[in-house]
Amino acid sequence: MFRISRRDFLLAGLGLGASTALPRSALARSAPLSVPGKLMGPDFTLGHRLWKKNFPEASETIFTKLLIIGGGVGGLSAGWKLQKSGFDGFLLLEMEKETGGNSRFGTGDISPYPWGAHYVPIPNAETKAAAELLQELGVITGKNGNGVPIYNELHLCADPPERLYRFGQWQEGLVPKLGASEETRHAFDRFFGLMDHYKNLKGNDGKPAFAIPMELSSRDASLLALDSISFDDFLKREGLEDPDLHWYVTYCCRDDFATLPAETSAWAGIHYFASRRGLAANADPHTVLTWPEGNGWIASKLRQKLEKHIRPRCLVYDVRKADSGVEAYAFDAAREKSLIITTESVIFAVPHFICQRLFGLPPDKEFTYAPWMVANLTLSRLPEGRGAALAWDNVIYDSPFLGYVVATHQTPHQKPTETIISYYWPLHNTTREEVMKRSLADWQKPVLNELYRIHPELEGKVTRMDVWLWGHGMVRPVPGFVWGEARQEAARPKPPFFFAHSDLSGFSIFEEAQYRGVLAAEGAMRHLGHRFTTSL
Repeated sequence: MFRISRRDFLLAGLGLGASTALPRSALARSAPLSVPGKLMGPDFTLGHRLWKKNFPEASETIFTKLLIIGGGVGGLSAGWKLQKSGFDGFLLLEMEKETGGNSRFGTGDISPYPWGAHYVPIPNAETKAAAELLQELGVITGKNGNGVPIYNELHLCADPPERLYRFGQWQEGLVPKLGASEETRHAFDRFFGLMDHYKNLKGNDGKPAFAIPMELSSRDASLLALDSISFDDFLKREGLEDPDLHWYVTYCCRDDFATLPAETSAWAGIHYFASRRGLAANADPHTVLTWPEGNGWIASKLRQKLEKHIRPRCLVYDVRKADSGVEAYAFDAAREKSLIITTESVIFAVPHFICQRLFGLPPDKEFTYAPWMVANLTLSRLPEGRGAALAWDNVIYDSPFLGYVVATHQTPHQKPTETIISYYWPLHNTTREEVMKRSLADWQKPVLNELYRIHPELEGKVTRMDVWLWGHGMVRPVPGFVWGEARQEAARPKPPFFFAHSDLSGFSIFEEAQYRGVLAAEGAMRHLGHRFTTSL
């Protein structure tokens, strides 16, 4: 059976609309209003100063040949490629105390745990930059006689990978099986058969219909036309309206895009299922790579490599062309002083709406973002349940949440009796402003209500629950956006300016952010006359 897992990540917000309402059985419980914990998130106070630009006059000027703005996966990947190419004259400024962006993580006595993106699928043959990085980090240990990568078993998701809760018990996998009718099974067979067709299809230009990075996908007009309709309309056109299939597709869209099928480009929805052709000599192609801290494991390795180039707590608030090249104005929050950075080129590894602000332009209305909530719960005992055993990814049918991931799943040899679980909630029908009005207890209660409904054995066993809010979690691939002019124009380099963020791909997954970072680094080096060997 086709196995699908939660993809790149996740971000913040709240608002209990019809599509996010909790089941009545959850609301009926009397879970505690709160447990010890903190309400956390990016530094909104510092970030919002960008809008007011009330910074002290610059009192120091420094020079760097190349400036990277932003220390998420895109910025870190740009730095990684520069360093590998022997280009040492760069500086990376990050507003937060830590780099990592949506791949940040926390640490505790039991285990590290993710605050966002928490896995990477096995790369395709065309996903060259990601494979190169994974080999450098020891995740890929070599190749077999046919040139197929061999993966370090410690980084492959341990069994069991996924389970689904429905009708009071757990089943293996996420495709609903318990009580499924013959019509439902037939609908899933047709759906996956159609996705396999697109997976193997090539456009009239000879390129794969759906590739990763997405820029390597076919430009066949008949395929790009899928971007103009919703995924929901596509499924209706194909006669695929089974309720269980609709739940499954809705889960996948919310998981990867924080959108409903009716809000998702059909091209993006099909890409989710048809773009993965992972190559591994010792693993199923649908296996994922994961770590207790999620993709923070990769981000921390990149940070260690680039430590001398990184300045945290530095917010860039203006960028201007000058006679000497480019001048960037930054506020160093640690020292409470402003700087002028003179440079020959800039890589913008920040969301597109931030770029627009730095250039003094209004936000592109075509770029829309979804907030997310991520909650990490410390448990004094492991979750149980009838049916399938505790898995890495645990999903509840018809829930407003995506379910929870178990941080200690990758350390089964330790046989933990305590654990940390990460709950994910995409808040597609709310705004960042609504999100920020909620208290810690407001966020804790619905999570605890559902957890105790599914796991009554955990009542009194939650010792801590911290909540992280991502106000502008990730860009949404609404119909017409992925292959629309706004996204394509935003992605075009404008030397000496280059752009590196998953926004520029139309959806937020690790491989796209990494690709954009490497692409920007190579473009900047080409512009500056520095020779390199491409990773793309």
